[in-house]
Amino acid sequence: MSEAWTKKEGKNPKGGLNAKGRASYNKAHGGHLKPPAPHPKNEKDAARKKSFCARMQGLKSKMTSPAKKKDPNSRINKSLRAWNCR
Repeated sequence: MSEAWTKKEGKNPKGGLNAKGRASYNKAHGGHLKPPAPHPKNEKDAARKKSFCARMQGLKSKMTSPAKKKDPNSRINKSLRAWNCR
């Protein structure tokens, strides 16, 4: 049986993972995923947002097809919107 983070039930319709998906991923991989930080309240969250946005923009340019880059409903574009990446 696969984890919730790989299925629709663990994905947020607006992009990224929902709480159930993050909990499932953390349990399976011993990680500590946190929800998006679209409006950082401190320097640590601001640095986390900046790092995430830079990493995902790089993945978007290298790992996606031209059609996915333009598709507003692709998972990567939804995730970038959830984090308020420009």
